[in-house]
Amino acid sequence: MTSKKILRTLLLTIVAAVVIFFIYKKVADGKKKEAAPAAARGGAAGGNRPLLADAYVVKTTKLDETIEASGTLQSNQEMEVKPEITGRIVGLYFKEGVNVTQGTLLVKIYDEDLKAQLQKLQLQQQLAKTTLERQENLLKINGISQQDVDVTRNQVSAYGADMDYTRTQLQKTELRAPFNGRLGLRTTNVSLGSIVSPTTIITTLQQIDPLKIDFSIPEKYRTAIKLGDAVNFRVSGDSSNYKGSIYAMDPKIDLATRTIRIRAIMPNADKLLPGSFAKVTISLRDMPSAIMIPSQAIIPGTRDKKVIVADSGKAKFVVVETGIRDENNIQITNGLNLGDTVITSGIMQLRAGMQIKYNKIN
Repeated sequence: MTSKKILRTLLLTIVAAVVIFFIYKKVADGKKKEAAPAAARGGAAGGNRPLLADAYVVKTTKLDETIEASGTLQSNQEMEVKPEITGRIVGLYFKEGVNVTQGTLLVKIYDEDLKAQLQKLQLQQQLAKTTLERQENLLKINGISQQDVDVTRNQVSAYGADMDYTRTQLQKTELRAPFNGRLGLRTTNVSLGSIVSPTTIITTLQQIDPLKIDFSIPEKYRTAIKLGDAVNFRVSGDSSNYKGSIYAMDPKIDLATRTIRIRAIMPNADKLLPGSFAKVTISLRDMPSAIMIPSQAIIPGTRDKKVIVADSGKAKFVVVETGIRDENNIQITNGLNLGDTVITSGIMQLRAGMQIKYNKIN
């Protein structure tokens, strides 16, 4: 009997739980149905509520179009001073870090052996010339063949060629400055008595007046730049503004960076040094009627850029083309007209066709 009572009680409990569940579900479904129309009504009311935003009225302003680029100063000419022949240094006639003029003797290599060889060739040629004169006299009386005379004449010419070669070798024993410039530091393993070869760097020579400036600009400016255009630049650690002019342009656009290399030249009174970093500025032209808007109004996209314009108080998305950008504003080259009202805040909340209420208009 006890077991039957327990079973009956368990069944009644299960039935009561099922009934309570269905009653709760019915009540909950009813509340959801009542809440849905209210939410729809509330959403509709929210959609008609204007969004408060800042705006900017499009107007023209004067704009100086400039290009800024990073550059490097380069020597006008530079070289490593190396001997053309192997030999022993017998004279060092330069001081490190000083200016030298073209043709100045810098290094002398031992040449006594070449001088002795040249003297020997001169004596041999003189003997050959004497022999040739005698043979020519004998030829007149048919005392010698023409072939013997020709052989001796060729020998005289050969001695002359050997002498020219030796003189050339003698010139190579003197290292002279090929252009005006400033010498660098002497290599530590080079001194009087050192044996040097064509691979030995004795010192360097750089022409730093004038200087070159190498820099790159985006390819879209390739038609706006021409030879002779002025450039301004500054270098690190120097507040002075320096000027130069463009004298060469690379005829090929870099495929990796889509830029074109430019080279300018400037006079230098030994103040600037090659290798310095330069911030280059090029003034292209003045635009008295440029359209500039705040940068935050631009909505970037994968294919284009857009702004939101107020059209009869409603949001309208417009595709624009941009140009020069400064710290706060950006130039609009296409897509906007004078007097258009561009939204500058609340852009993420706006959708096309939404009502707009202005908080501040600039």
